[in-house]
Amino acid sequence: MENFKFKEDYEFDLIVYGATSFTGKLVTEYLWKNYPPSDSFKWAIAGRDKNKLNEAQTRLSIENSNQQKIPIITANSNDQSTLEDLVKRTKVILTTVGPYAKYGSKLVAACAKHGTDYCDLAGETQWISKMIDAHEKIAQKTGARIIHACGFDAIPSDMGVFYLQKHAQEKLQKPIHKIKMYVKAMRGGASGGTIASILNIIKEGKGNRDIARLVSHPYALNPKDKRNGPDVRDNNTFALDKTLNLWTAPFIMSSINTRIVRRSNALMNYPYTEDFSYTESVLCGKNVTGRFKSIIITMVLGFFVLLSSNRMTRKYIIKKMLPKPGEGPTKKQRENGFFKLLMVGLIDEDSLINLEITGDRDPGYGSTSKMLSETAICLACDNINTKGGSWTPASALGEKLLARLESKAGMKFKILEKE
Repeated sequence: MENFKFKEDYEFDLIVYGATSFTGKLVTEYLWKNYPPSDSFKWAIAGRDKNKLNEAQTRLSIENSNQQKIPIITANSNDQSTLEDLVKRTKVILTTVGPYAKYGSKLVAACAKHGTDYCDLAGETQWISKMIDAHEKIAQKTGARIIHACGFDAIPSDMGVFYLQKHAQEKLQKPIHKIKMYVKAMRGGASGGTIASILNIIKEGKGNRDIARLVSHPYALNPKDKRNGPDVRDNNTFALDKTLNLWTAPFIMSSINTRIVRRSNALMNYPYTEDFSYTESVLCGKNVTGRFKSIIITMVLGFFVLLSSNRMTRKYIIKKMLPKPGEGPTKKQRENGFFKLLMVGLIDEDSLINLEITGDRDPGYGSTSKMLSETAICLACDNINTKGGSWTPASALGEKLLARLESKAGMKFKILEKE
């Protein structure tokens, strides 16, 4: 590849693209506080609006005038040449510019071409699949590690399963054949970017049957010769869960989380076994109260999908009522937010391992910005032996990312019961 540059030739260790977006600002603030620019770690911010980038640079400099100023770079997601110039200058690109199906394709192409590592917050199954098909071979040649879904979808799920399976191997010398993830509790404002991505998935699926089939396939992101397994479809209605004997409802993020977890298993050559099953749902409680809550959640999600499937109701109701990209919760809401997930590993009919996963900020922004940042830092600074290609967080970064999430990103993974 005549344009390929070896890593020692790069000017920066990391560039944050979309640094002036809502999530981009949180990422830059986190990096500024925890990884200030220095001679040993150089990073920059990038976007299409130079004035906004200057404002971001000034704001951070005022907070700590003793630190080096962050360099700024302008690049446009629709201009391939500016994106290629951008990625040539850095080891790693972190991007918050979504929906990725609309604004992310050219950046992935540029990173794959020039051997630049890449991470994003994409939760769009159809787009991730498209990027894998288009750029896998070139990324393998140049050494670019492409990692999608590095926020609340799907790091807690992907790294949680990785952690629980690692624990099972160490304690039992065998993997867990089935894991169920339950959302126990979470608090935080709705993510405008996530909503926009979901709306785009629904819109594309409505207009294209092939996309609809792909999105609904439980193994859609697995390599094409590894799309078989025991899971059939996502939990899409309220139900009494037989494992916990509690009522559950569908979890809106399961459609991407489960695909990432299954892809991890396939990419790592099935350490969880080829018959591994993974599902997600929202825990609602027991008896009449739990059943009522599960029905309400299911109905709300059903109405959301129904209204989002029609162009007029999507435009005049959904988009008017819900946050737009770039909008999000206040600082107080983010800091008071949290999430608590439960993973139940079924070893056999009578034996379970329970793992609790927690985050100390709202999932959509506060925790997500830290997860994405630590993924990028892991790629830029840690000794990662993973070769070029399209990966998942667990399959590419494994224990090194797990350690960063616990020590830096406010996440905790705790085994609740001994086998």
